Amino acid sequence: MDTYTLPRDLKVFGVHVKTFPNGIGEAFDNLIKQMPEGDVRSYFGISDLSEDGKISYYAAAEETYEGEAHKHNYDIYIVKKGEYLTVTINNWRKKTDSIKDVFEAMMSDHRIDKNNPCIEWYKSNDEMLCMVKLNNR
Repeated sequence: MDTYTLPRDLKVFGVHVKTFPNGIGEAFDNLIKQMPEGDVRSYFGISDLSEDGKISYYAAAEETYEGEAHKHNYDIYIVKKGEYLTVTINNWRKKTDSIKDVFEAMMSDHRIDKNNPCIEWYKSNDEMLCMVKLNNR
């Protein structure tokens, strides 16, 4: 595991996947179809554990200009700046079944802030960064 410092808050927008874990691919496909042709941006999967033990998952895209989320009528979420514990997964499309295991291992690290969500940062069609926020020191 590595650490990564996110230098600024990232405003992202997208949809709540109410049928998690089913429906993630379709949610991202629908989100991508709404973007301009040839668009290049980062996409994110944001998962949070509720008090009743259920996972809330959001498929999201980085906002590239102010007001873009409202234009498309999507929910807004902020990926908070700061230091994250990370694991890079290359060729992630062939490893989707193992992503939960990576996050489970990360969640056992005593340095993480369990009050923040787990973040999947889809940096490209090949590279994905699993991120869990570290406690402020």
